[in-house]
Amino acid sequence: MRRARSTLRALREDLRLPVPPIDDPLDEIDHPVLVKASAQFADDSTPHERIRAITDQVLFKVKIQRWRAAAWLEADLPWIIAAGTREDGAADDFYTALETTAKAARARYNAEHAQPISGPTYVGHLLPADEDRIRYQAESGIRALRQLRQTINHLTCASLHDGHEHAADLGTSVIGIQVRADDGHETYCAVRITGPVPIDLVALVLELIPGCDPRSWAPEARMPERALIGNEQIWSTLMDPHAAAKLLETHPEP
Repeated sequence: MRRARSTLRALREDLRLPVPPIDDPLDEIDHPVLVKASAQFADDSTPHERIRAITDQVLFKVKIQRWRAAAWLEADLPWIIAAGTREDGAADDFYTALETTAKAARARYNAEHAQPISGPTYVGHLLPADEDRIRYQAESGIRALRQLRQTINHLTCASLHDGHEHAADLGTSVIGIQVRADDGHETYCAVRITGPVPIDLVALVLELIPGCDPRSWAPEARMPERALIGNEQIWSTLMDPHAAAKLLETHPEP
């Protein structure tokens, strides 16, 4: 199950939080409701309490401190579609208010549409909207970039530790990195990509290699310890030894 995220409406109006920049994913917001929802739905075997008063959608209760929320599951993605606080002396006032507004929304819906809703409630207007879909898709690029940077840093550090090539499968292609940092000599870095890969991904990979000038890469006919093989592209350059040392400090050998 993926981490819980709030709809933009619930974020602004219910949680009263500003919408963060696109490079700050909504599922990383440090709010008690979102943290609780992520933990609550992390294990598929964990039982969940349904909001029985809502009949047109399956919603689940999320409770933490004085916060109450309604979660809607879309495949393996929990959405917080409404939230509020419990007032002193009222055990479930948020859920009572949710039922009341859902009944009013159902009446408005039936008055405006030829095909009425048969049940007593309607929460369709609270479900993820177009703006939520657009935001999620935009964040997917940020998540992919983060994962690629982590993979590159891991491979670079592993090779800095032993001097050999280390590789990872990116799905449609494989990336390999080999760094040789002999004492008293320049630090040499070689990168190979195997498989079909768009030119913009090649440029991105070379740009993300720590301590290397993206403009300095040159094509190679072989890796340091072997020749080029079929469907393989190889580049090399020099790595800033200070950047290499800093990377090793932050990623010590396991």
